[in-house]
Amino acid sequence: MGLESDSTDLKLTELIKEVRLSDEESEIVEGAVSSVINAILSIPDQEVGSDAASGFVRDLSAEQDKVRFTFRRPVNAHVAGSYSFGAVVKPDISADILVQMPKECFHEKDYLNYRYHAKRCLYLCVIEKYLKSEPSIRNVQWSTFSGEGRKPLLLVYPATGLPEASFSLRIIPTASSVFNVSKLNLSRNNIRSFSQGGITQPTPNYNSSILEDMFLEENSEFVRKVFVESRSLMEALILLKVWARQRRTVYTHDCINGYLLSVLVACLTTQSAGNIISKSMTARQIFHVIIKYIGTSNAWEKGLFLQPPRQHNLSKEDVNQHKKFPILLFDVSGHLNLTFRTTRASFLELKDEAVSTLNCFEKHKDDGFEEIFMTKVDFASKFDSCLRINMKDNSRVLGLGFCMDEERWRVCERDIHLLLSQGLTDRSKLVRVVWRNSPSNWNIHDGFMKFGEEPVLVGVLLSSQEKSFRIVDIGPSAEKREEVIKFRKFWGEKAELRRFKDGNIAESTGNFYSPIFNLWECEPWERHAIIKRIVEYVLHRHFKLASQDIFHSVDQLDFCLHLNGKDPVSHSGKLMEAFETLSKRLRLLDDIPLKVSTVQPLDPAFRHASVFPPLPHPLVHEKLSIKRTESIALTCIPSMDVLIQLEGSGNWPLDPVAIERTKSAFLLRIGKSLEERWGMICKASEEEVNVHTSGFSFSLKILHERALSTLTSQAMSGKGKSIYPSIDKELFMKSQHSSMINGLHGCFPMYGPVVRLAKRWVSAHLFSSYFAEEVIELVVAHLFLRHFPFHAPCSRITGFLRFLRLLANFDWAYSPLVVDINNDLTSEDEKEIYESFLSCRKMEEKNEGEMDVAMYIATSYDKQSQAWTKFSPSKLVLKRIASYARSSADLLTGLITDGAPNEYTWECVFRTPLTNYDAVILLHPNKLPQPQHLLFPSQQPKGKLVTWGKPSKDFNCYLPLKGGTKCLMEARDKILVNFDPTQYFLRDLQSEFHDKIKLWYDKIGGDTIGITWEKKYSKKRIRDEEEEITMDPIGILKEVGQIGKGFVKSVHLLKAQKLGKHGRFAK
Repeated sequence: MGLESDSTDLKLTELIKEVRLSDEESEIVEGAVSSVINAILSIPDQEVGSDAASGFVRDLSAEQDKVRFTFRRPVNAHVAGSYSFGAVVKPDISADILVQMPKECFHEKDYLNYRYHAKRCLYLCVIEKYLKSEPSIRNVQWSTFSGEGRKPLLLVYPATGLPEASFSLRIIPTASSVFNVSKLNLSRNNIRSFSQGGITQPTPNYNSSILEDMFLEENSEFVRKVFVESRSLMEALILLKVWARQRRTVYTHDCINGYLLSVLVACLTTQSAGNIISKSMTARQIFHVIIKYIGTSNAWEKGLFLQPPRQHNLSKEDVNQHKKFPILLFDVSGHLNLTFRTTRASFLELKDEAVSTLNCFEKHKDDGFEEIFMTKVDFASKFDSCLRINMKDNSRVLGLGFCMDEERWRVCERDIHLLLSQGLTDRSKLVRVVWRNSPSNWNIHDGFMKFGEEPVLVGVLLSSQEKSFRIVDIGPSAEKREEVIKFRKFWGEKAELRRFKDGNIAESTGNFYSPIFNLWECEPWERHAIIKRIVEYVLHRHFKLASQDIFHSVDQLDFCLHLNGKDPVSHSGKLMEAFETLSKRLRLLDDIPLKVSTVQPLDPAFRHASVFPPLPHPLVHEKLSIKRTESIALTCIPSMDVLIQLEGSGNWPLDPVAIERTKSAFLLRIGKSLEERWGMICKASEEEVNVHTSGFSFSLKILHERALSTLTSQAMSGKGKSIYPSIDKELFMKSQHSSMINGLHGCFPMYGPVVRLAKRWVSAHLFSSYFAEEVIELVVAHLFLRHFPFHAPCSRITGFLRFLRLLANFDWAYSPLVVDINNDLTSEDEKEIYESFLSCRKMEEKNEGEMDVAMYIATSYDKQSQAWTKFSPSKLVLKRIASYARSSADLLTGLITDGAPNEYTWECVFRTPLTNYDAVILLHPNKLPQPQHLLFPSQQPKGKLVTWGKPSKDFNCYLPLKGGTKCLMEARDKILVNFDPTQYFLRDLQSEFHDKIKLWYDKIGGDTIGITWEKKYSKKRIRDEEEEITMDPIGILKEVGQIGKGFVKSVHLLKAQKLGKHGRFAK
């Protein structure tokens, strides 16, 4: 434990060192700050009117004749915020300069009707004009203070050695002692036009906006004094900022920012908050305390004070005026709630993030350093359901004024949140609405005309698959008339009165089976889209939004899992029935020497992990009966492995070869018995017995545990090498794996769709040769078991995105991926895994890369990672797929949050660029074993056509279904079980050119094979040997075409590069 603690402290120290400003950077910033402050303080007095920011004054609805004033140089200008006490966090280097506006610039009643905000902006306009003329300043732009459009600020980019995008100075006006605080009491109305039913309403947000400027300097100085006294506090704040910035969904205008974090830390050091933080604490301890306080304390709602309330003579009534706000953090004066912008939804999300971080502390090694500080938590990866709403030109938005008590963008955020929360009820755990309304390049003369052009982002965390995807919502009882009226008003035509099975009569919505209400009616495999249908209906009904204004990321990737517009999982019930029939009949066999004791399916289809579960084949039935709609059937059918175990016996031979022969004899006898007793079709060979029943084919495999123990003892003693050394071991591994994955799917029903997308992606990018299906299943399983800092995914797109990021970002070289599905691994087991991993890496270094185990995936049944990743993928292949995953993840994130950019669409996530290969082989699509699985027909690649060929007539992927029973029997005899011409073609190529080319293909249904030139020699051998190696790429590719004659459509040479230092291609 001590070593782990020391390791975490070292990581935290290095992190702080990495994100803090260096001495050189601090000098540059200090010089820029001094230069800008001197420039501001030298601005001469002058008259300024509304024409300096005409659009802004207009949109505020401020009276133009009352905002003219004489500009006077600032009373003071000084640096504040995190930079003032050394807690700036890179990469965004920013320093706040507070500019105190003189009281002479304002009239005593300028707090009314946005006059203050207008003059504040005009004051900045003068500063902007003079700063733009300074040679030491590269650029000046307008931005907003905490996302509040009515409170602009200046972003100044000095001409320094630091990158412009990463370094800026924020010019923030303050108004210390300008107005009488009592005039800004939260119960007062200071916008005379803000009324309801002719009665003026309080303006607490507007009043707080002005109070914030009045006490900004005082609050900043209080915070600075607290932090300059303690290095640990400063370092803890840096850690908090890194934590918050990684969680981009809470580091927003309506939740938390660096300033509020610094105030919170300072507050918890005071006596009024109970001195929760002491000076003796380390940065790590302080960080733990703050996170725990955010996640578990209820003091937020009662009120936190930087100084005791009695010091300001605040009455209970004064405090209660702030109860409008969901959380309370009072400033030094006691008059301002610093968290007046924080919404209840954003605060709940902040608490949720803090609780998740606390769980990381408890359940992860190194206090969850990677998950807490290094993992990006953004909208796309966090929320199960992401929604973009285009509110531009929406009538409901346009009907609001730009700025009343709240800005109209904030009002819309709140309304959308309330609406969706009411519509989704307990289907969601959290609904988050964020409208980043500020334009990137704001011209102050435009006012707010370009605000709100960005779409509203909505994130939804689903509660559970059972609740979220239900088809009916039960409303109030018919006896509760007022509630019934509200229910019907909200749901409109979707509400109906129904009698339920328990006799209760109540309102309901979205009857799944109702012929009248079709909006939510869908097949079981479409239920993940119910949330989308509810949200679209509610927004259309209450916000009058058109379909094109709503984009919901839910089912956009379903196309790659569908066949003819339908998900083949719909046939899973028939598959399970067929297996149950076979299992039952196997156990009933009594005419074989040893009875069948165990029957277990091993195929991914039975653990919900097959991209395309087999469909019933019309010719694979005991009794042939073809529907009239079926005119053709596939020639090739897959056979699914089924493991069987026989009852114990001491008469088994000890010799491994004899054991396998005995198994074959048992299988032949079992097949014969199934045929004789139930008329099942059995195809036997020396290696396997395939049983055809109910439209499916099953391949029987016998696991003999004595053979497995014999092999284990031989391996431990180092004696004897069996001809069949791994058959029983492989079956045992598959058995253990299947059981665990099936159990995992029972806990997480979304596992199946996510792993299917992951497998489809791996194959679509031609990595099928290098990744066993079990590898992908385990990587996806890790997402559900070790999901921190997220919740376990409840949507397929979110889970798939996390898979891509895990594949791209996991430190495969220095860390094993431990997948403990049933919590079987003890601390000793984990220690053994890490020791084995380190030993493996040391052996690699010793043998200079010859033991190329790139992915070390440990499970309870395979702690040494021998089952699935011992030989593949290699480091180069892993590096390649990580690059592909990173690119796909970035594209997918952009599609979710920003929409389709230019020509890139959702399909592009699964389209692989052929330009990344040296040569490409195109296959005849009608010669593929499963042509219906082809995702994208190949396009003619750019490059040199080397050879081409016509399709063979010897093989056709479809069989005609016509004629009588005799013709159908003949067609059934032509069925090929587990025949895949692509596999045989690849095997022949590998045998012929194993040292010259590397092959990449899609085993699920691709018609393209990629070729890269193999590097024959290692770097060491190239150094030692000076011989020149020549290759003839054209000749090799012509041979490739000849080997695949009748199957290969064309072969194209795309690149011909030199091989290493001493290798070259022949001309």
